[in-house]
Amino acid sequence: MRQRTQRTSRRLKQWIIGFALFATTACGTAAARIDIAPDAPAPQVLDDVLVTGVRPGPGMWRIAKGGHELWILGTLEPLPKEMSWRSSAVEMQIAASQAVLAPPRVSADIGFFRGLTLLPSLLRARSSPDHATLEQTLPHDLYIRWLALRVKYLGSGSGSGDEKTRPMLAALDLYTHALDQSGLTSDERVWNEIERIAHDHHVRIEPVTLNLQIKDPKEAIQNLEQIPRAAEIGCLQTTIERLETDLGPMRQRANLWALGDIEGLRAASYPDERIACEDAFFSVPALREQFLRAKDGVIDQWLTAADRALEQNAETFAVLPIAELLQADGWLARLRARGYTVEDPH
Repeated sequence: MRQRTQRTSRRLKQWIIGFALFATTACGTAAARIDIAPDAPAPQVLDDVLVTGVRPGPGMWRIAKGGHELWILGTLEPLPKEMSWRSSAVEMQIAASQAVLAPPRVSADIGFFRGLTLLPSLLRARSSPDHATLEQTLPHDLYIRWLALRVKYLGSGSGSGDEKTRPMLAALDLYTHALDQSGLTSDERVWNEIERIAHDHHVRIEPVTLNLQIKDPKEAIQNLEQIPRAAEIGCLQTTIERLETDLGPMRQRANLWALGDIEGLRAASYPDERIACEDAFFSVPALREQFLRAKDGVIDQWLTAADRALEQNAETFAVLPIAELLQADGWLARLRARGYTVEDPH
């Protein structure tokens, strides 16, 4: 009983974090697959093919100053489900490091028993405040498009309960099931393997976690209920458009990462429907303030950890999203601005 209660409390925390920091990414449709031996030459990347087998992924960025080095592996989501990641270069670098910086995360502190009292409010927040169905809420053409994707990714036998889900969460639900059906995954297989390597070589892992103090969770849930319907519909619409148009490029980006093609990844486009979903949150001032504070806090937390690692360790290893590393004003630009030498993967 207590284990069930603990799971419920954790789910509540994840809900509030996910709602407050919600950002969906799209995924591809089911695709044909090709098995690739670990040492086989890289094949031509095709839109309708997902690689499988053991793949090394991209090389690492080198950050240096004063004889100390920080090596960064850029990760990507989603990746092919049937691909296993293994990199001898990464394993050698982790073994030579004094620390591994974990990916930056946000953690919510709500309180175990206090969280349990919020379940009724949380369940209400999942549904539209006026209990309207998606058929009643969405423009007819958008509803038909959503319905087609729901049948495609959840199956014709899916229940009617998702009809009562508010549009923002309908976008998240659709994405989650589409990802599973597409042959792609957003699991943490790369980070899980890095953790294993670090433990095997007795290298300490330093968490980079922003503790988000939710002083009044009930008020936070009430803020969620204030998000305008039009803003939520915009989030769902852009998510649907992404699923309808970006499936091939998404598979291609997954392949490029698996094959370690940095230049191909640099040239790839990264359409992002998160802007519309973030705008939905920003329409409520209290949520906008929380979102921006958490977003800036995670960046500051990681940069502080990187500064400390480069000062104290001869060698450090880290993991960051590759899309953000490739941005002109992303993490690498911030490191250069702090006076570090930044070298691209060879």
